[in-house]
Amino acid sequence: MALPTHPNLKATERSAKKRLHPRNLHNQGYDFPSLISSYPQLKSFVFTNDFGNLSVDYSDAEAVKQLNAALLAHHYQIKGWDIPDGVLCPPIPGRVDYIHYIADLLGVSDSTKSIRMLDVGIGANGIYSLLASRCYGWQCVGSDINEASLNNVATILKKNKALETQITLRHQVNPHQIFEGIIKSGEFYDVSVCNPPFHASAEEALKTHQQKQHNLKLQSNNPTLNFGGMAAELWCNGGEKLFLKKMIRESQQFSAQCHWFTSLVSKIENVKPSIKLIQKLGATEIKQIDMQQGNKITRVIAWTFQ
Repeated sequence: MALPTHPNLKATERSAKKRLHPRNLHNQGYDFPSLISSYPQLKSFVFTNDFGNLSVDYSDAEAVKQLNAALLAHHYQIKGWDIPDGVLCPPIPGRVDYIHYIADLLGVSDSTKSIRMLDVGIGANGIYSLLASRCYGWQCVGSDINEASLNNVATILKKNKALETQITLRHQVNPHQIFEGIIKSGEFYDVSVCNPPFHASAEEALKTHQQKQHNLKLQSNNPTLNFGGMAAELWCNGGEKLFLKKMIRESQQFSAQCHWFTSLVSKIENVKPSIKLIQKLGATEIKQIDMQQGNKITRVIAWTFQ
């Protein structure tokens, strides 16, 4: 993708290989017998598909949730992971890819370097902080405007005592702020991560879900089937574009307290405006990282003022 010309702009161009990050444990697909061995609750959701392979029904929200719990238990030794009904259920391979690419951004390949990460909008699933702590031993602070989400992550942490000392939870009391009220005086973070709300309204989110069902040829009498996500996770006023604009503007205020600011960008049309604003605010370096999972490309933008 062509990016705006700028002397301090660096684009990470990735080939079209349909593979995850080289350190991603899920590059070879799922070993269902091993997953079931580590997490027996998954067994009732596994079946042999038309191609003779073991699988689960990805249109079944409970099956997907149990698969996630099995993956986290087997590969990352995270016990008792669970989320309430109607909450965003993240695909583990793609989420851990973000963390691995952030590690590359920081020049880290193992747990020998002490890293402090801010997880903006940690959500009820807590996935980025959990994976960063388990994969690399990072110290994480997770923020969210939804107290119920924070309470759910706290419950997961209580079942994983080692993680309680690695992950700190903070409530963002002002929904119009992102870093203000979360980053405290005297604190410094090596990096911030974020998966912004995708949509501008609940109606837009539902329409996108229904189109996805149609594309996958999934039939359902209930269009909200497997359509989870609290308002703060899936939609906000102005959608992803406005959220990114607010985050980028506020990042300048905290430029001395965080080395790299990063965010996933779901919609490709939001990449160029975001980069243009980052340039305008005087960032010293900007990177675009393209992550490929199968036929899907997910983009991360990263910027620093240091």
